[in-house]
Amino acid sequence: MTDALTILEEAEGVAVLTLNRPTKRNALSRALREELVARLDVLEKSDSVRAVVLAAAPPSFCAGFDRSELAGGEMAEVFADAAAYHNRVYTFSKPLIAAVNGPALGGGCDLAAMCDFRLASIAAIFGQPQVRFGAAAAYELMKGVMAPGAAREMCLTGRTYDAAEALQIGLVNRVVEPDDLLDTACGLAREIALLPEAMAESTKRGFVALQAPLFDT
Repeated sequence: MTDALTILEEAEGVAVLTLNRPTKRNALSRALREELVARLDVLEKSDSVRAVVLAAAPPSFCAGFDRSELAGGEMAEVFADAAAYHNRVYTFSKPLIAAVNGPALGGGCDLAAMCDFRLASIAAIFGQPQVRFGAAAAYELMKGVMAPGAAREMCLTGRTYDAAEALQIGLVNRVVEPDDLLDTACGLAREIALLPEAMAESTKRGFVALQAPLFDT
């Protein structure tokens, strides 16, 4: 066991970055967001890493922002502080694959959506339930990974979607058994890592250049 909020492993040109707050359902505390940003900074500078898999210690992928921190202050202030975290993940310059092994809700759904594509286990659940207690959903982000109508429904209703429905609406690329999830994600990451030198990185830069901005400037 480790007290680190994230775990980083590297092999064959692929890094696996794992959220490691399982007892808190990998909720995005300020400390976890800061550590995730620091890890991505290191990986971006690495000459040996060509692709990254973002995983999470079970049983959840990510429950969203840590509500204990939200309760301690103004919600607007907390989300403003998180802008750097969002932009760092969203503009990460190497291919980033989400391996979603359980609930990915609110900010956890956003985190998965900020990756280039998503693999889900049959136990995955997605949604923007924060709208039910007055927090806005990430519509601009969600409509970038699914049809606008599906994104509007998710962001207006706050309901949750199982893996099969997430596949149907285009939120995830593939659904696999839980025991196969990480191996499948790493296999795809290795395929990307084997592309000709600079191909993956230049393609990802093109993706980022065409993305709608997450925040008004």
